[in-house]
Amino acid sequence: MTLWICTACGLEHEDTPVSPSRCVICDDERQYVPISGQGWTTAERLGQAGTAATVIDVEPRLHRMRVEPSVGIGHQSLLIQTGGGNLLWEPPGYIDPDAVAQVQRLGGLAAITGSHPHLMGAMVSWSHAFDNAPVYVAEADKHWTRRPDPVIAHWSDEATPLPGIRLVQCGGHFPGSSVLHWSGDEHDRGIILTGDTIFIGPDNKSVSTMRSYPNRIPLPERAVRQILDRLEPLEYDRAYGSFGQVIDAGAKNLVKRSLERYIAWVRGDVGDY
Repeated sequence: MTLWICTACGLEHEDTPVSPSRCVICDDERQYVPISGQGWTTAERLGQAGTAATVIDVEPRLHRMRVEPSVGIGHQSLLIQTGGGNLLWEPPGYIDPDAVAQVQRLGGLAAITGSHPHLMGAMVSWSHAFDNAPVYVAEADKHWTRRPDPVIAHWSDEATPLPGIRLVQCGGHFPGSSVLHWSGDEHDRGIILTGDTIFIGPDNKSVSTMRSYPNRIPLPERAVRQILDRLEPLEYDRAYGSFGQVIDAGAKNLVKRSLERYIAWVRGDVGDY
């Protein structure tokens, strides 16, 4: 079986005798095909080149998975441990027996999901490695799936894949773009995990949102207000991004201020200076 991996975005494609002619994810205006052209690889080739995944602790019951050298967009995955099983957020585009063993030592996987099509990696292969754990994909984005499989569970608006974990569809970057809200225990003020729906800045003190980050295409005011409206009912103090970013306190107020600033700029309410 040859499961092709796009070298630009890291998304796993279905088994075919030869590599696909194009990656529809990268052909879309939100992503890009590199100037060098469309490229393909496989997990076997990556492994032979020394690719490896490492799981590290972030905070109690939260872990981050890094793949080095990076694959595709280069995002990092997050694993949440709950009393009802573990969830893998933004699965990497690479999987091998050692990575599976590291996750198995933490209790395996009961569910897999991500914020949007760019960051779903080798979602089906990760599911198959853990007894076909369900993969939650937003109904609005299902047509972007490149490897259809019965393990995929479509959802809309909100979903609760595991106790204490809530997926909230915010839209914006993609129609189905979502955040994950984790309530934690009774003493925890809650966290959100977010990919490009709201993107944590390099200073860890601001966020932004875009239709396309690499191509610098903004979102209209109505889309940003929709994101704010969907986030408003959630209680959270911390936020984790998919590229190592973290807001370790006051995340809800910071997100609100940042997105209101964004609206002021797209409306033209802020003078040039």
